[in-house]
Amino acid sequence: MPDSRSLADLAARLAERSAALAAAARSPLAPVPYLSLVQRADDVDRLTGQLLKQCVQQSRDAGHTWQEIGDLLGVTRQAAFQRFGKPIDPRTGEPMDKTVRMTDAAERAAAIVTEVLDGRMNEARKSFNPEVLAAFTDEVRGDALATVAGLVGEFEGWGDGDPFIRRIGDYTVADLPMRYEAGDMKARVAFDSDEKVAGLFILVPDAP
Repeated sequence: MPDSRSLADLAARLAERSAALAAAARSPLAPVPYLSLVQRADDVDRLTGQLLKQCVQQSRDAGHTWQEIGDLLGVTRQAAFQRFGKPIDPRTGEPMDKTVRMTDAAERAAAIVTEVLDGRMNEARKSFNPEVLAAFTDEVRGDALATVAGLVGEFEGWGDGDPFIRRIGDYTVADLPMRYEAGDMKARVAFDSDEKVAGLFILVPDAP
């Protein structure tokens, strides 16, 4: 559990690095050192992430709910929990490993969804695990895409937001924003421990 001193120290470090970044960016005495700015900005981003995690943990320790935290961050309570929570594995009683080791999850998910949308199912099925391979027939694909088309029309491209990648239990899950002619949706692709597709869905943006 973070104490107030560690929180204050982290906030002070963040303020110091942010001030240094701002000073370097506006310095008129020399050409802008772009690579140095990238390094400084990355440092600030890392410290900001650490500070946010500590603030969320202290809010939870103080009795605030995931709903309250999610509302502040503009996400669902489940999304807040998935990002900051510390779930316990009921099989072992130990904290669950939330480290995302599949570094190309977003790129692979986008490629697979594109193959499904384009009807290139022979390519898409190479990435499916046996259960999805058996269940995701051409008829299932057609029915699902027809349902989505009835709701929001044609697919126009990927949305402007960043992919949301996280580890849930034994799965790596990627949510990708999608833009349709009459509204936004998101693609969700779940990969199993063998990095095969264990689930593929097109959902409304606020689906948990």
